[in-house]
Amino acid sequence: MDYKMLVLDLDGTLTNSRKEVTEPTRKALIEIQEAGKIVVLASGRPVNGVLPLAEELELTRFGGYTLSFNGARITQCSTGNIIYNRTLPASVIRPIYDTVSAYDGVDILTYGEQCILSGLKANQYTELESSINKMDIVHTDDFVSSLTFPVNKILIPGEHDILVEIQQKLQDQFRSLLNIYFSEPFFLEIMPQNIDKAYSLQKLLNSLGLTADSMICCGDGYNDISMIEYAGLGVAMKNAQPIVKDTADYITKSNDEDGILHVINTFMR
Repeated sequence: MDYKMLVLDLDGTLTNSRKEVTEPTRKALIEIQEAGKIVVLASGRPVNGVLPLAEELELTRFGGYTLSFNGARITQCSTGNIIYNRTLPASVIRPIYDTVSAYDGVDILTYGEQCILSGLKANQYTELESSINKMDIVHTDDFVSSLTFPVNKILIPGEHDILVEIQQKLQDQFRSLLNIYFSEPFFLEIMPQNIDKAYSLQKLLNSLGLTADSMICCGDGYNDISMIEYAGLGVAMKNAQPIVKDTADYITKSNDEDGILHVINTFMR
């Protein structure tokens, strides 16, 4: 198959345990773009959390794309044009906050242009999100009123057992109005209805006149399952969650063994 697009999750997939892209992987990604392949970075990270890697891989020069907020926003790197953008209904912010704030030990987050807004009390997973995205945490005493801008995503960081309870309550409350799912056991994502990586990739493919058969998608986390199932070739990392591996067509090496380089050499050379 002549695959034309390579879609990469970031943390645990493209980057190694030190959150770095190795030089052999970076070089290979530049080479396939020079050969006309399209590289897409698809992440739960906010826009500013994806941009440094997009710049490192020269997506602006080659016309690549970023899917931030798990696909709620698609940006064409060469022009900065937003191809697709979905936000949460303003009416859901208050009831989400009220439900989450009834639990101890969890936080509620969203993203400003340059910072992460924390509405409860920062925990170790809030700090992890800050570190991953290289964005400072700003606490707000009135989370709901501080959101004077459109919100693509709300993140609930905390211990998994508590988040499972919160997920069930929110799903009962909002039913099909929102997408509520785990990206990691300690990150509960709250997204607009129908938004996941596969749905947004379909929008991107349609705009380019391509089909899913021409696309390879690589990931390791729960929020990668939809795109791995949708792709012509769905790839799970060796370090992926077991359920992710179960959905994949192919399992590559781990993110600490240049697993993406292995995919490129096997399927895109």
